[in-house]
Amino acid sequence: MSLVTAVQTATVLTETVHARELPMESWVYGLIALAIFAALGFVVASYRDVANRHAAKAAAYAARHAGDEHGGH
Repeated sequence: MSLVTAVQTATVLTETVHARELPMESWVYGLIALAIFAALGFVVASYRDVANRHAAKAAAYAARHAGDEHGGH
């Protein structure tokens, strides 16, 4: 492949590549990501401290398993 052929090939390849426009403005993608993270944060926060909402069940479980002699945690 000669230098002229290489230059012509590179020129043809660069001329045929077209830039694509984004379907939305670039800041909209950030806004969408922010909304998704906020929704996921809300879901995570809604499960916060769920175990402590049922103190009667936790106390009954602790009393029932207080004498267990296994390694556990």
